[in-house]
Amino acid sequence: MKEYIISKNDSGQRINKFLEKAVPLLPSSMMHKYFRLKRIKVNGKRSEPAYRLNEGDLVQLYINDEFFETPSEQEAYKKIKKPNLNIVYEDENILLADKPAGMVVHEDEQGNINTLIANIQAYLYESGQWNPEKENSFTPALCNRIDRNTGGIVIAAKTAEALRILNDKIKNHELVKRYLCVVHGTPNPKNGLIESYLRRDEKRKQVFEFNKPVAGAKIAKTIYRTLSTQNKLSLVECTLLTGRTHQIRVHMSGIGCPLLGDGKYGKNEQNKHFRETGQLLYSYQLKFSFKSDAGALQYLDGQTFTVKKIPFVNKYFPSFRV
Repeated sequence: MKEYIISKNDSGQRINKFLEKAVPLLPSSMMHKYFRLKRIKVNGKRSEPAYRLNEGDLVQLYINDEFFETPSEQEAYKKIKKPNLNIVYEDENILLADKPAGMVVHEDEQGNINTLIANIQAYLYESGQWNPEKENSFTPALCNRIDRNTGGIVIAAKTAEALRILNDKIKNHELVKRYLCVVHGTPNPKNGLIESYLRRDEKRKQVFEFNKPVAGAKIAKTIYRTLSTQNKLSLVECTLLTGRTHQIRVHMSGIGCPLLGDGKYGKNEQNKHFRETGQLLYSYQLKFSFKSDAGALQYLDGQTFTVKKIPFVNKYFPSFRV
């Protein structure tokens, strides 16, 4: 028998979801069997899978010891000897990290462990802000992600409550994300709204654009604003009204101004002259704009965070100031 005392980070979630994280070796089918056999209890009484845990609850598991064995694979954060982080903002609930282009946010198909989330977890562990031995199910996690070759602000939640709130706010479009990019040519008109339908091809890992609804495509909206133009290149600010995969890259290519360095949606012969092999795109600004109560994160409402130093802006538009 194993017992868990529910902490603040564990509370508020269904017990079946808690068990998926606290006992990852327990198959879903076996979990539900143990519920039926009354071998999963809360405060000494039989529990249903949908029960929402409260802080201080005692969860008792009368299940086989084999499901409590520690997985052999070591956590990635333990392999990070010196965390590499550029912190834009941090408080007791969240951390905003400025991810450099070239770094992946999560472990990729090549098994790269030097990820943004591993560096964040290593930093929180070393600074004493997170102790996995005292947590039953929660691990600091990212609330959003950006592509490997895209740099900029990524949000990490340091508590389960912050993670639940931010996931809800992102889903309801209550965060404003602005990007800077360098494109070939000059958009015409210089400012505008791009609205189309995007469909992702999972096999080809590419997104296709349509001007009308088609099966599998989702509406995508981008507001763009041309900030500067020189040497047949333009610096453009894009504000996402939706968050589709490769949205900015596809939209700017669709109006005839592909991102510099983008070989997937642009033309390599255009990029060769500039020797850029990754799209010049940066998530440089984040604004919290809540439409409803944000509970413990309400203090963030109206706050804007901006990355001032962006390598490609200084390189191609040295006189421009963010």
